[in-house]
Amino acid sequence: MMDRRAGLVSIIVPVYNAERFIAETIDYVQKQTYEAWELLLVDDCSTDQSRAVIEQKARADERVRLIVQEGNGGAAKARNRGIWEARGQYICFLDADDIWLPDKLKVELDYIRKMQAGFVFMGYEFADASGEGLGKVVHVPARITYRQALKNTTIFTSTVMIDRDRIPDEDICMPCIESEDTATWWRILKKHGAGYGIDENLVRYRRSADTLSSNKLTAVRRIWNLYRRQERLSVMRSAYCMCFWAFRAVLRRI
Repeated sequence: MMDRRAGLVSIIVPVYNAERFIAETIDYVQKQTYEAWELLLVDDCSTDQSRAVIEQKARADERVRLIVQEGNGGAAKARNRGIWEARGQYICFLDADDIWLPDKLKVELDYIRKMQAGFVFMGYEFADASGEGLGKVVHVPARITYRQALKNTTIFTSTVMIDRDRIPDEDICMPCIESEDTATWWRILKKHGAGYGIDENLVRYRRSADTLSSNKLTAVRRIWNLYRRQERLSVMRSAYCMCFWAFRAVLRRI
């Protein structure tokens, strides 16, 4: 575990065959108006040129750090490795193909300090494969509890900021299951109280044509398994929460 530096934001990016987007993703982080950050790019045994691109970027900016996994273990293990290596007071997650607008870190950091919160998140916009916004913005509530989050999976991984002085690393580390990020947000909310949303659009969620036509039954199965296996909810409670989840999931995508 690294010594923690107050005010430093550790940005953790799991990388697997992200050659197409990773240079651009690094560029977006480097354009942040808040400059006290480190970017931990955890390469999960990519077979393309992702690692070479990161190495080139790291040579030009000491804040960019390449971490190499010994074996391919998936996004959860890669993020957990990043948490272990992180030196910052604050943790942010960023997927390798998502986009941050320049004020993302500044706005979020100002808010987490103002609210004296441990866990904050913000709105986002769907984007096409080229990164252009599609005009579909997801708005988030000002406050969300564990019970509310069970029915509304509006927290998007690339929008989250966590204060490690308020939430311990063992609660930030993600389980190696499907929808590991959602399971983590539920655990944090259940143990540490409400999270706080910033209803500003400073993140773009890039979706390819394949993502747009992804298997909805797979998503239903994953959320159902979280209810039943991870949260151990009854069948009735799971079905109740899923009705709300499905309704809100549809609204986010139309």
